[in-house]
Amino acid sequence: MSLLPVDEALARILARVPPVISETVPLEQADGRVLAEPLKAQHNQPPFDASAMDGYAVRAADVEAGQPLSVIGTSQAGAGFDGTISQGEVVRIFTGAPLPGGADAVIMQEEADRKDDKVSFRSTVAAGRSVRPRGNDFAAGSEILPQGTRLGPFSLALAAAANAPMLEVARRPRIGVLATGDELILPGQTLAPGQIVASNSYGLAPLLSSFAESTEDLGIVRDNRQSAVLALSEALDSGFDILITTGGASVGEHDIVQDVLQDLGVEIDFWRVNMRPGKPLMFGHRGKTLVFGLPGNPVSAMVTATVFILPALRRWLGLAEAQPLRLPLAGTTTPNGSRRHFLRGRIVTTENGTVVLPIPQTDSAHLSSLASADALIIQPEDDPGGAEGDLVWVLPLDQAFQ
Repeated sequence: MSLLPVDEALARILARVPPVISETVPLEQADGRVLAEPLKAQHNQPPFDASAMDGYAVRAADVEAGQPLSVIGTSQAGAGFDGTISQGEVVRIFTGAPLPGGADAVIMQEEADRKDDKVSFRSTVAAGRSVRPRGNDFAAGSEILPQGTRLGPFSLALAAAANAPMLEVARRPRIGVLATGDELILPGQTLAPGQIVASNSYGLAPLLSSFAESTEDLGIVRDNRQSAVLALSEALDSGFDILITTGGASVGEHDIVQDVLQDLGVEIDFWRVNMRPGKPLMFGHRGKTLVFGLPGNPVSAMVTATVFILPALRRWLGLAEAQPLRLPLAGTTTPNGSRRHFLRGRIVTTENGTVVLPIPQTDSAHLSSLASADALIIQPEDDPGGAEGDLVWVLPLDQAFQ
């Protein structure tokens, strides 16, 4: 069986991702969510011409250096001056307060000399100075946050200022993660000969959770058909939008996951991708449930999740695709074979700019090298190897938090 090119595998996955489904959530529960439709302003901000300073609202044409003017009242936030400024008059004003009628500028208090109800200024002023015009931040009917915005502290503050107590956001998928393997034990248990501690689920859950409604660890399934049928059947019937298995998807006689999934009605879209690490990736679907069969080796599982599942989740939520960076190498890379290589690397800032340092370790079970990486260097198929300074494509590993 020929290996499916990486780009074609990703295209097939993205084609199965359903259109964005919206749901309404309160503003205070929208942190990290993605807007399913644009947010439009319902009013002008500010709703009136407002002062940007503590000082005096004036008619600019009246102001001459040292010439006293009459203070006829006060305008403060929440209690504006009820009247109009005439020639020779000013109003004491505070930051955020409405500009009185007739005024067209504000002079900060540090530039004023006041005695009783008279005030003079040390210089002239131009109309519009220290005034926030009505609608200066946003105007009624304008789009202030586009569809696909991932909401955070600043955008949520903007939504609140726009008087939007509820937001239309993309519904997030429910994800189930199931590990397989006779050799696996849970962290904290005592290792017997031939056993290893399960780690995949503990890395995948935080990698995917910021995009998910929930990420449920479904435990470990042993390498026998009866256990696999029971666990996978229950998982498929549990209403998960995405089911992820790790292990059991290679070519050994104990790798039974694919056969069991097919027997349970999963249509396999593809199996095995032209990449390293992560060649034995499987993808399929049953009804509305997307099914990913990731390799059991931990680096392979995390890399395939980064390259394929994260883009699918971004598409699910209506987020723009994460773009790789173009950076110079800070070291050399060895020649590559016919499979696309996702090489571990570290992004480093030097006095000459930002570069990426290759990590030479390529073992698909070598987790410590992956933990020390913050990027994947995308080395093309049959690449002759790179020299220091050569430009390469780099996929930052913090894309889950963007």
